[in-house]
Amino acid sequence: MRRREFVALLGAVGAWPHSALAQPRGRSDRIARVGILGFADAQDVRAEQFRQALKALGYVEGQNLTLIQRFADGEMERLPGLAAALVDDNLDVMISIGPAAWAAKRATTTVPIVIAFSGDLVRSGMVSNLARPGGNITGFSYMSTELAGKRLELLHQVFPSGRIGILYNPDEPATVLEMSETEIAAGAIGATLQPLPVRRPDELDNAFAIAASEKVGALLVFSHGFAVLHDRRIIEAAAKQRLPVMYGWRDFVERGGLFSYGPDIRTMVRKAASYVDHIVKGEKPGDLPVEQPTKFELVINRKTADALGLTIPTTLLARADEVIE
Repeated sequence: MRRREFVALLGAVGAWPHSALAQPRGRSDRIARVGILGFADAQDVRAEQFRQALKALGYVEGQNLTLIQRFADGEMERLPGLAAALVDDNLDVMISIGPAAWAAKRATTTVPIVIAFSGDLVRSGMVSNLARPGGNITGFSYMSTELAGKRLELLHQVFPSGRIGILYNPDEPATVLEMSETEIAAGAIGATLQPLPVRRPDELDNAFAIAASEKVGALLVFSHGFAVLHDRRIIEAAAKQRLPVMYGWRDFVERGGLFSYGPDIRTMVRKAASYVDHIVKGEKPGDLPVEQPTKFELVINRKTADALGLTIPTTLLARADEVIE
């Protein structure tokens, strides 16, 4: 090539836009668009834990992250519309919290979805298998169905006589399977159940009054979206009726509930943020296995037990992972 032609070529290259010379950028080099779909409200502790987990991974709103959040304020019927709105927001990935998972699934087959935590994802039909869920969905199961019998068994050990009430929202998708497993477990150990369906928070006081009138000795709360959103009202109603209650995880016990048995939900939410990071960087959700917890913790609030006039068996105290004094 002649010198004059070479100089002309350099000049042409120098006139190209900088982006044409740069190496192709990966998804992690641009602003990630992440949507949160939640059953509760904007103050939901799980949503905040997720936001903090993203921050710990290096995501900063306005720099490399745009966070688009939609919350149903406890109104299940709003979730489909909110999910559809998120899909229209051109997301890189959507994370669903609590019972929002089904609305997210029905809204899209293309936008990647990470389920922060949910019930039995295979038996409910959310995914085909855990190892390679395929499609656009992956996430985490808190095994509410599998643990239903164990929670009832622990409660029955302390209160072998009397009916055991089951407080639940029948509109929540995970309820059917969890109730089925609870009934099977009740038959195996000879426990009598008292269903207490509640759809709205203003029905809680009446449900607890029914429990007291039906001689319910203890209560099992299905710890899904409704119970999480209205945890303080449930704990206060239980204290008012002097009813011992078993919950799904430790947050309830830290706020004054008596027992909980289940996984560490905070750890699951942090892991969900790492899945979002993987997907933003180009991994397919269907290639990321649905994870289940491997450790479960029994937490007991001795102060609440004293207030109820209960003596917790030493055998159960010895099994507890933590006793809150």
